[in-house]
Amino acid sequence: MSSISFVKASITDLDCDAIVNAANDRLMYGGGVCGCIFRAAGVEKLKKELEGICFCPTGGAVITAGCDLKARYIIHAVGPIYQDGLHDEARLLSSAYKSSLELATEHRLGSIAFSLISSGIYRYPKREAFIIALKSCA
Repeated sequence: MSSISFVKASITDLDCDAIVNAANDRLMYGGGVCGCIFRAAGVEKLKKELEGICFCPTGGAVITAGCDLKARYIIHAVGPIYQDGLHDEARLLSSAYKSSLELATEHRLGSIAFSLISSGIYRYPKREAFIIALKSCA
């Protein structure tokens, strides 16, 4: 049986099978949640994990080891940069969540933690992003 729980914590402190990084499409060390995850995982270690991947399309996801995190894996999901809601952002955001869950299923992961993808520096309105996250993960 699957369930969804809400936790107010730093995603980098969670002890679960995987956490989801709100990544950029070049899978590079960035700001916001992405920067926090890179620093907690070990910047150089995580860069090495990502060597050879180099790109992930918006709406997609890739998986790496968790490096120095408690989580065994990091799923790097690329959400859309919000423009005005008229450029397929909702579908792409939903796809980022679904792609993450597909990777979790493929790797037989039992617990996965998400932050609210695209709602920081990518400016997706938080309420709308939350509704899309819930519907995508239900």
